[in-house]
Amino acid sequence: MELVLASTNLHKIREFKDMFRSLPHIELLSLSQVGACEMPEETGQTFKENAILKAEYTAKQLNQWVLADDSGLVVPALRGEPGVRSSRYAGPQATDADNRKKLLQAMEHLHGPERVAYAECCLALANPAGVVKCVEGICEGYIATEPRGRHGFGYDPLFVKSDYEKTFAEMDESIKNRISHRHKAFERLLNFLETLKEQHALLH
Repeated sequence: MELVLASTNLHKIREFKDMFRSLPHIELLSLSQVGACEMPEETGQTFKENAILKAEYTAKQLNQWVLADDSGLVVPALRGEPGVRSSRYAGPQATDADNRKKLLQAMEHLHGPERVAYAECCLALANPAGVVKCVEGICEGYIATEPRGRHGFGYDPLFVKSDYEKTFAEMDESIKNRISHRHKAFERLLNFLETLKEQHALLH
């Protein structure tokens, strides 16, 4: 069966396609593979609300099964920032580098335990009738004082997972993908995805 990933982020698409290798009965397609589909404005106050919003909207627009992801970085000492605004923390047209720079400036006065943070991901699975499953994954760590590493995207050069000494951007991609917040959410969705083949067969 086909499942559309409601994302235009090439890094996320590659990461998810790697995860879906364990599910040969599902062909994961990107938005660019199924034709243009405008994404709705992310008006939710939580990652879950935004993931559901994107999943439901895209599933209805395309009349297909859709998987939507909403994820970001949360720093408790900054009252939860960047949070749901992670991708646009430094402005609507901000680059990853702009967002990282703003975060480091906001955390200049924070030290030690105050630099604790976590990356959160919510995945929403929907068909044209609505959302059928929603799961979340969290990866705890802290924010480094300067960017390190050349891999990854977003806040990866700043985020150090608990019990690891490297930032996500310093890790080999295959290692990062096994321990990330996105993979933790995917693991919670895995059993349901494995049953989709049977459900899909009954619907057709």
